Amino acid sequence: MGAQQPNFLFFIADQLRCDHLGCYGNNIVRTPHIDALAKSGWSSDAFYVASPICMPNRATLMTGRMPSVHGVRHNGIPLSLQATTFVDRLRLAGYRTALIGKSHLQNMAGNPATWPPPGAPPLDGEAHAPDAGRYDQEWGPRWAADPEADLTLPYYGFDAVDLTINHGDDLQGHYRRWLRSKDATAEVHLGPKNAEPAPEFELTRIAQAWRTRIPVELHPNSYCADRTMARLDEFAKAGSPFFMMCSFADPHHPYTPPGRYWSMYKPDNVELPSSFSAPTDGLPPHVKWLHAERDAGRAVKRTPAQFACSERELREAMALNYGLISFIDDCVGQVMARLEALGLAENTVVVFTADHGDYMGDHQLLLKGPIHYRSITQTPFIWRDPTVAPGRNDAFAGTIDLAPSILARAGVKGFNGIQGLDLMPLMQGETERLYDDVLIEEEGQRLGMGFPSRVRVRTLVTGTHRISVYDGVEWGELYDRVADPDESVNRWDDPAAASVRAALLLRLAHRMIAVSEISPYPTASA
Repeated sequence: MGAQQPNFLFFIADQLRCDHLGCYGNNIVRTPHIDALAKSGWSSDAFYVASPICMPNRATLMTGRMPSVHGVRHNGIPLSLQATTFVDRLRLAGYRTALIGKSHLQNMAGNPATWPPPGAPPLDGEAHAPDAGRYDQEWGPRWAADPEADLTLPYYGFDAVDLTINHGDDLQGHYRRWLRSKDATAEVHLGPKNAEPAPEFELTRIAQAWRTRIPVELHPNSYCADRTMARLDEFAKAGSPFFMMCSFADPHHPYTPPGRYWSMYKPDNVELPSSFSAPTDGLPPHVKWLHAERDAGRAVKRTPAQFACSERELREAMALNYGLISFIDDCVGQVMARLEALGLAENTVVVFTADHGDYMGDHQLLLKGPIHYRSITQTPFIWRDPTVAPGRNDAFAGTIDLAPSILARAGVKGFNGIQGLDLMPLMQGETERLYDDVLIEEEGQRLGMGFPSRVRVRTLVTGTHRISVYDGVEWGELYDRVADPDESVNRWDDPAAASVRAALLLRLAHRMIAVSEISPYPTASA
């Protein structure tokens, strides 16, 4: 490969709402390093996920394929080790590849994955036999119990992996071994039981936050920055083009900003989203159900699932979330300084994005779930590239486009079955738009919110509307995004919107057909 083949430094945050960055209009949170990337790069104002859940959307990032096609429909289903990823293609083309931080392409916490069953024949009634290979490689309990636990490399195309597993401060993976090497006594400070008292925070009572005793320099975010800089040092000496992913597990809940980042922002000083105090009579049934559970004192607030929150809970979550975002921003600044010092910046494409967002108060909700408000489906996207002039664009793009865009920029051939599009023509001003709309898929793991079974939803977002259709119920959601940008009035049953609903349902059906499987190519008929 030629000397001018670009390097890639890819930053990804976990559960970062788009408008929680200075460069996306937030006037409170301080993110000077990410803002500097945006100022010198190209930013999207309409970048959407394929699914607002970690594993499905990260699998889409890696494959350029929708969840219904790559098979990771919800958390707990691993990406097949037989799947082709864009990192596989880069590696085969001579790129050195590394992942630092969160992967979440396999099950990582709680119960072990039931599929594929380890060492067992196919499950009764399943349509597919399990793939060959290990599907316990990110399972946290295994790493905790086995000091020799490790990955089989290459891992989905990555030649080198410095892994973090889970969220908060009590992480497993390579991080835990690094922590022990830095301070043999540090583990006694991990987790909510060992945290500093913070009785003024209601979130600490429901284990959605704790004031960690781990110092800033030993926190998992610092580990990601430390190992990314070390890998940059290695790759600079090797001289080959590289793709490096620096994947932060924050600002995902539970919120554990260390040191100065805990008190950097005050709950009373944050600005609540406008929809928090919007009228609630026009909301869809599942949001009203969540509100009713909260108002009756039945809301379950200790799990990773979405819940209706109080104003105080929201203010605390926003303040601590902002602290983690500023922490990540400082880590990005450290890595960027090392990239510059190594003389690599002029031939390195730097990307910053997130795997999905967080409600963070939208219609009085926290965390994420199968309610497709823009706060969880739209993420930041910044692409700083020597060949792309700084700018912004509000044309639709999304996670599904990252694989083909990176391959195209690297000059590496893609593969049959990629469903995303190369964003380079859009970023270079050669076209005004690539899509007229965007499709979002979600299949839930849990019962609840008044649904008769697991929530399954398909959403279409256009320039003017959002429509969401749910399996097993007669109702849906329809919003006029122009007249009602907060999506406070569901017009699904509005007779005046009947023709719009019909047109959008047909459009949704066409999009779902368009993203059906095309790989492998069919053979000639006999």
